[in-house]
Amino acid sequence: MVFRLADSLRTAWCRLAAIGRLLSAVTTLPLIAHAEVARPNFIFVIADDHRWDAMGVVQREQGDKARFPWFESPAMDRLAAEGVRFRQAFVVHSICSPGRAAFLTGLYNHVNGITNNHTPFPEDSVTHATLLRDAGYRTAYFGKWHMGNQKGRPGFQHSASFINQGIYQDCPFQINGEMVQTKGWVDDVSTDFAIEWLKQNRDAAKPFSMVLGFKSPHNRRGGANLPERLRELYAGETSRPVPNLKVPAIYHKPDPETGEYPRGLADNAVHLDYLRHIKGIDENLGRLLDTLDELKIADDTVVVYTSDNGYFLGEHGCGDKRALYEESLLIPFLVRYPREFPKGLVVDEMVLNIDLAPTWLDLAGLPARPEMHGVSWKPLAAGNKPADWRQSFLAYYYKDLGDTPTCVGVRTTTAKLVHYHGKPEFTEAFDLAKDPYETRNLAKDAAFTKPLRAELNRLAAEYEYQLPPEAVVTGP
Repeated sequence: MVFRLADSLRTAWCRLAAIGRLLSAVTTLPLIAHAEVARPNFIFVIADDHRWDAMGVVQREQGDKARFPWFESPAMDRLAAEGVRFRQAFVVHSICSPGRAAFLTGLYNHVNGITNNHTPFPEDSVTHATLLRDAGYRTAYFGKWHMGNQKGRPGFQHSASFINQGIYQDCPFQINGEMVQTKGWVDDVSTDFAIEWLKQNRDAAKPFSMVLGFKSPHNRRGGANLPERLRELYAGETSRPVPNLKVPAIYHKPDPETGEYPRGLADNAVHLDYLRHIKGIDENLGRLLDTLDELKIADDTVVVYTSDNGYFLGEHGCGDKRALYEESLLIPFLVRYPREFPKGLVVDEMVLNIDLAPTWLDLAGLPARPEMHGVSWKPLAAGNKPADWRQSFLAYYYKDLGDTPTCVGVRTTTAKLVHYHGKPEFTEAFDLAKDPYETRNLAKDAAFTKPLRAELNRLAAEYEYQLPPEAVVTGP
């Protein structure tokens, strides 16, 4: 009797276990299907020459040190409030095309082949776009590309983009290879194309990865480059001075007659036009975010807003970028992904433009390519700091336009060392913790520079750094 009861219990248990396994299998089916559907969409928005502090959220944070305390950028501020703001985001080569190539490939420019503004992006490059496309993503590119006069957009299945710098008003666009005349301000037009594509692709089964490139605030001089609605904005406002406005770049020479050093873009009228352009792209960023809400795909979409490089507004007597001073290397970097990242998080760990490609792959559940130099910042954006997160990075500039010589340097969390090829007398070292405006050169302080030189050598070896053959090196 006992054995019969045990057998009956065993039979009942086996039946219950079988039913449990069946229920488990059934309940996991939609989870597996959901995992396929749940891959995030990606929108990467990249401005041209947008310096890190030209955002309302940063100006308010800086308080008395703010250069443009009256500037407002509600869409960028919205991204910061609804997502993550990286306060220490940098490019590794501060110039347009190299900056864009680093974002695409996850590689330093001495490896990815783009070290200047006139070389077309190699058609066979492995990028986040090619890898996501091969994994089933729909890929699209809108607006500014700027890789020489290149017509194609490698890795992107759809494009509506202009050649080289384009023009601000009524710019011709190339739409999937066919030139089309457009009407209106170029960044409005680029955004129109992007929004229309989003609407057409909202219900598709496959996720998408889209890039929207703004022309602004590049070459911002003159009201004619602005839409009518922005030309008188901020009239009467004045930008504030900063401590390094009258500290010349190490390579600048005084005027032989006056003895004065260059002032760069220290003119207030230029600053106002610059910020008017950023206001214009903030408006378009807002239109894009509103579209995601209307289409009900905001929660499933990773949005990044950033720039191809930093920008000088008179600091060190400089205009433009093309140097390793902070104003040239630092960029805005905002990220929103409601499904995984918290709201209003501020991150101070250093992230680089080469980190974007591996991060996109990580978020899509794909392995990073082993040759990529960048690292996924997904854990940082989720509020977790890896114990081995970078404490330094390699940066360089290859002489192009202007008077900045070819240089290479190391930037740590608290200091910087810059070596100018063929110009040892130009060597610069700064204690950024005590001197964030880089006004006191400590290059002759052996105790200070020794560990920086060692770190520069270590990073150069790690990334197999060498001057590319096309680099222009100024002799002694």
